[in-house]
Amino acid sequence: MSIIQEITPVTHDLGAFQVRRVLPSPKRTMVGPFIFVDQFGPSQLKLGEAMDVRPHPHINLATVTWLFEGAIDHRDSLGSFATIRPGQVNLMTAGRGIVHSERSPQEERPKPPRLYGMQTWLALPDGMEEIDPAFESRQDLPQVEDTCATARVIMGSLWGAKAPTTCHAETIYAEIMLAAGGSIPIDAEADERAVMLVGGEAKIGGQDLPLYTLVVLAPGEVMTLTSDKGGRVMLLGGEAFTTKRHVWWNFVSSRRDRIEQAKADWTEGRFPKVPGDEIEWIPIPERPLTRSAE
Repeated sequence: MSIIQEITPVTHDLGAFQVRRVLPSPKRTMVGPFIFVDQFGPSQLKLGEAMDVRPHPHINLATVTWLFEGAIDHRDSLGSFATIRPGQVNLMTAGRGIVHSERSPQEERPKPPRLYGMQTWLALPDGMEEIDPAFESRQDLPQVEDTCATARVIMGSLWGAKAPTTCHAETIYAEIMLAAGGSIPIDAEADERAVMLVGGEAKIGGQDLPLYTLVVLAPGEVMTLTSDKGGRVMLLGGEAFTTKRHVWWNFVSSRRDRIEQAKADWTEGRFPKVPGDEIEWIPIPERPLTRSAE
């Protein structure tokens, strides 16, 4: 079988827009280094509404933000600032600890903003969980084109093209746009791979992809992604981790005690502030929506 697992998202209604979460799930915690996968939109926010994710902490992971539509202002405790737009990847490496916020840009607020994209987290490999925090924003991403198919390589090497985005572990990540009648082969080299249809329709190995469902592919099998009417598909994966990772709220680690320490540090105000966004913050929840099955 080309498909070994299908993970239906849990939908969280945030009022202005919906977020669909497929990882972590009771069925599976990771695909390659990907330990958290959210898809949001497409949404047209109402006049006066905006995305306002207040400052919050992360440890032992890297966040990857990718937009199809809209714009988000990123600020973090390193002093980084970037306005994320379609075609631009933002990679924030938390390492031993970072704080960031994500908000709709001021210039977008007078008009109803649109939001449509992906928010993913990558677990950092053994020996690198406590590296220094870092941030990068890249637009120089390779695009691969075939008949009726275009793929943007966001991370890693695919179809003979290599993205310049930093990879802490072997990672593949790409956005694939298929026109009507389009097709593209899916590389088989990664330990673990999955695809998610985020718009339109598509098939993998002749099997229909359910919308917004994470479809985990059989390792080592060469497959072809096709579409009769056109679709947008995300491909993600990479090396399989041999050491278990735990997830609790915004914290990821191979050690439970490290997560407990991060919880205490955030509660006691020991994380750094976000320059330009110091007043608000998200308090630690009693029972977070994001947590791995134990």
